[in-house]
Amino acid sequence: MTFFEALILGIIQGLTEFLPVSSSGHLIIAQKLLGVEGGVVYFNVAVHFATLVAVCIALWDEVYALIKKPFCKLTGLLVIATIPAVAAGLFLNDLFESVSISGATVGIGLLITGLVLVLTSRPVEGTKNLGDMKWYDALLVGIAQAIAIVPGISRSGMTIGANLSLKVRREYAVKFAFLMSIPVILGGFVLETYQFISEGSANIEILPLLVGMISAGTAGYFAIKLFIRTVVKGKLRLFAWYVFALAALILADQLFFGAVFDRFFG
Repeated sequence: MTFFEALILGIIQGLTEFLPVSSSGHLIIAQKLLGVEGGVVYFNVAVHFATLVAVCIALWDEVYALIKKPFCKLTGLLVIATIPAVAAGLFLNDLFESVSISGATVGIGLLITGLVLVLTSRPVEGTKNLGDMKWYDALLVGIAQAIAIVPGISRSGMTIGANLSLKVRREYAVKFAFLMSIPVILGGFVLETYQFISEGSANIEILPLLVGMISAGTAGYFAIKLFIRTVVKGKLRLFAWYVFALAALILADQLFFGAVFDRFFG
């Protein structure tokens, strides 16, 4: 992987991680267009870790409050919300990794993301703050996050959509969705790092990896700030039209052409 490829992929990851358009789907598309093959899985995990740092910086007040008072209701909600993704990662990791490499689910996943955004993008503001959420609210949002492990299905789109459907106020829906990404991304990074070390996969290009992480973290920080304002203004549906258009292009390629992705029947 060259520096230029790492820079482009890092920026794409940083911008799309926090927008409801599926960062994993966009990374797969960009990697296929650029012809990047080697070290893809670990690079993806590394740039996800960089966006984790961006979350902690952008939402530092909330993160610092949890550090000062770790045994609080919000911590419990975050733990419950993390359980489904942990279970999916432990038992279905090989399946998710294989579909990530092939990119077979990207078009369908983007279509699902668009439908979720349309269904949950209502003009009426929710009534719940984070303190009003129940344990079963957190569990439902956690299940939505676990589903979003499939490439093409947006994690932020699914979790924010789930929060909005549970009548959580927009600002808190975004913040809870971003906060609950922290343990999942951190766990994925640790797991993949352990697997690489245990399997003796030491052939990692460090400098391109660092370029990708820095660009992803920087782009991610500004994307978070922009997206919180966008959601508060109730503009989620704009992203739905984008992912619908992108899904249509990918599905057309998978069904008829095979120029970028492998054809479904061919």
